[in-house]
Amino acid sequence: KCARESPALCPGGDHEDMKRVIMVGHVACGKTTLSQRLNGLKQTYQKTQALEFLQNSIDTPGEYLERRSLVHALMVTSVEADVALFIHDATAERFMFAPGLAGSFPIPVIGVVNKIDCATPQQRADARELLELTGASPIFEISAKTGEGMQALLDYLSDDPAPDDAQKNENNTPAAS
Repeated sequence: KCARESPALCPGGDHEDMKRVIMVGHVACGKTTLSQRLNGLKQTYQKTQALEFLQNSIDTPGEYLERRSLVHALMVTSVEADVALFIHDATAERFMFAPGLAGSFPIPVIGVVNKIDCATPQQRADARELLELTGASPIFEISAKTGEGMQALLDYLSDDPAPDDAQKNENNTPAAS
């Protein structure tokens, strides 16, 4: 078992009851790392060159978001998923999502502030605010690399989340969205 982590977050973890997600975010925001973690795979770096369909996720190249002519491909592909994850690296100096973009997707969209293990409190707050402008809700703060904040996201993505728990974070307090 992985040290300091829930067994559900370890390679080989059982995530069969999880909703299928599509990862949307800029290059190097942590989509592949998060996808590997959600699918119980060993974390290895690889540049995603094309759409990758895994058991619980669809990993997408960041260029699909960064090149406006390819954003429609994300919207079309999203019909293969239950939930879209708008992922933003809290330490990034650029923000690639358009305001209100979540409304263009035919499925629910949630926000994920990633790399919180490297971010300042202000960077985390700024990232959350920017994701709110896209219409994504709720918003989770995680580190796909270390697993911090992952349990709340996994709970939300389970097939049958408890109604009162869907809007709470790991500290059992209402999540701002």
